[in-house]
Amino acid sequence: MNYLLHGQESSRLRFRTLEADDFDTWLGFFKDSRSNKYWEMAPEEPEIQCQRWFDKAFYRYEHGKGGMNVLIDKQTGNFIGQCGLLIQTVDAIEELEVGYSILPRFWNKGYATEAAEKCIEYAFDNNFRKSLISIIHENNIESEKVALKNGMTLDKRTIYSNNPVKIYRIQNIGN
Repeated sequence: MNYLLHGQESSRLRFRTLEADDFDTWLGFFKDSRSNKYWEMAPEEPEIQCQRWFDKAFYRYEHGKGGMNVLIDKQTGNFIGQCGLLIQTVDAIEELEVGYSILPRFWNKGYATEAAEKCIEYAFDNNFRKSLISIIHENNIESEKVALKNGMTLDKRTIYSNNPVKIYRIQNIGN
């Protein structure tokens, strides 16, 4: 199944797949300490973290596990961040997650909400799943707000990748 939104658009954003040439732009995400302040990770250089991100993204693309799409501002052409549908295993259950990561300089402009809304619409229009989740660190209030704005509700608390998280969920009421 192809969960990628390549070629899709929202009111301000164009979605495309990640490309190797995006590395230097996305490296800025890892160089800004605010980007990963919630996730417990081994201390690594930003270049190593970025390379891991790219390796995982390309693995997902190649193996039909969904993935993050690059978000391009249609008016300015700026690379805003990434958002997509990802196959995840949470508490031994395979789920389809709406994930979003925005470059810090574009925070608080509604891009994450807009992109996540498009992902939800795309997933439900294509009947990918009966519900979608977002995995959010328990202290990440900003990401929680995005989930709530998109109609998600708190489903449960759990541990994911050694981090305390809240799982937000939205049901496909059309099916």
